[in-house]
Amino acid sequence: MESLLKFGHGFSKLSLNTGRGIWQGFNAMASNNKSPKFSKKIGTHNGMFHCDEALACFMLKLLPDYRDADIIRSRDLKILEDCDIVVDVGATFDPKRHRYDHHQRGFNETLNSVRPDLAQNKFNIIRLSSAGLIYSQFGLEILAEIIKLNKKIPTPDILEALFIYVYEYFVEELDAMDNGIPMYSEGQPRYKINTHLGARVHRLNPSWNDPNPEDEEVLFQKAMKLVGQEFVEVVLDGFNVWWPAREIVKKSIESRKEVHKSGQIMVLNDRCSWKNHLYSIEEELKIEGELKFCLFHDENSDTWRIQAIPIQPNSFVCRVFLHKNWRGVRDEELSKVANIKDCIFCHASGFIGGNKTKEGALDMALRSLQAAQIDKD
Repeated sequence: MESLLKFGHGFSKLSLNTGRGIWQGFNAMASNNKSPKFSKKIGTHNGMFHCDEALACFMLKLLPDYRDADIIRSRDLKILEDCDIVVDVGATFDPKRHRYDHHQRGFNETLNSVRPDLAQNKFNIIRLSSAGLIYSQFGLEILAEIIKLNKKIPTPDILEALFIYVYEYFVEELDAMDNGIPMYSEGQPRYKINTHLGARVHRLNPSWNDPNPEDEEVLFQKAMKLVGQEFVEVVLDGFNVWWPAREIVKKSIESRKEVHKSGQIMVLNDRCSWKNHLYSIEEELKIEGELKFCLFHDENSDTWRIQAIPIQPNSFVCRVFLHKNWRGVRDEELSKVANIKDCIFCHASGFIGGNKTKEGALDMALRSLQAAQIDKD
């Protein structure tokens, strides 16, 4: 199914077919043995491969400068010295010479230290792997190339927002896992995750007791294909789904005082994923914590919902709950208790409620705000 994104004065479509096309084009380039005589070379180590250098090589092959490059896998520094760009080997981080390794002692680069213009004082804990280094240096161009395959040119604002989205929801995880950074500092995990991307790449390596292992270069191409497909999917999801939702949420927040002068209630005119966007946009607009309720239309029942905004995206504690006298009450009884027409329900915890009309939902939100102020006083 194709998703539609409106930006600027036109429309842009990117579909799953586009993602397949990206991979097919890349696969054709990677399998073409008739390389130009003076083609560029991407160097990385041989032996057991990992998710970070597989993704780094895949991303580089998306760029015009390296689209036809040969991938040279070796640990011989003399051979690697002849490469135009080297990733995950060589114990050197030197962007001017296009050397992108992270294994050397004293390496502490993060996305924020390499790209402070985009990270904006965030992402300053997780050290970069070779994937993160290539992404930090070439990410904007890589994203643009994926999107431009659909013959569209993304705006700078979209690219900068996608850069952070794709790092946070894809690349950062690979950086952390490759550098052995635990998800939490104390205690033992209650379970292990063995199906993540890094584990799947690891399983493509020849097993120690395989008497007839498959050619290592062929296996590395499979690893590039695996990580590349998932990377492209995340980019397209960001372009097709995440960015349009962000625009909807931002417009809803910016027009909040048209809903009510308090500015504490927003209305989503198009229902979408909104919570994570809300917190980042509040921070951007310097109105953290101002919004208390979000109203949206439930198309399935043609009714309206009032959702209390939690203090954090995954928290069950809300900034303001719906009126305590309504919780667990439904339909006509709720309408009588609240003295508001067409009430449908109020959840027992008070985090969400429903009304048949937008006006009724707004009234429920306003009454709850008033009750919360009285309780506070």
